[in-house]
Amino acid sequence: MLEQFAALCLGVHIFAGFLSLIIGLFSMVAPKRKGKHTMAGKLYHGLVLIVCVTAVIMAILHWDVSSYLFYIALFSYAFAFYGYNAGKRKYKGWLSHHISGMLGSYIAMVTALLVVNQENIPLLNELPSLFVWFFPTIIGSPIIAFVTRKTLKVSPKTSVKL
Repeated sequence: MLEQFAALCLGVHIFAGFLSLIIGLFSMVAPKRKGKHTMAGKLYHGLVLIVCVTAVIMAILHWDVSSYLFYIALFSYAFAFYGYNAGKRKYKGWLSHHISGMLGSYIAMVTALLVVNQENIPLLNELPSLFVWFFPTIIGSPIIAFVTRKTLKVSPKTSVKL
């Protein structure tokens, strides 16, 4: 019974994770105003929450081999919550916090995907694990900095309404 529950969690986790990566990408390229971007952002936030909850459950059920999922899940969702909350509350400097949180969450999701599936991905399976853990951050952090600078130049007072 417990293994069936774990299998169900894994199926939901994979489906929500796959959708979150697609919806997150859609949100990144959608025009930054109410409508497609905000709807995709809400959906992304909800999907990341589902991924987090299912990862935590699976980590607890198989702690000896999956404890790292617990920490990745919380870390990724913390970024998503931070970015989503910044976009909702619109406090001073909210836009840079929104961008950093949401893209940071996306980087964490990609990291989790690569780490969990490294042995099944050609070329990636030949690299050291530590490289796979840090590669998405090495690539994604400059992107966050670039997008934030570009966006704040367009809207220095962060008056863009999302």
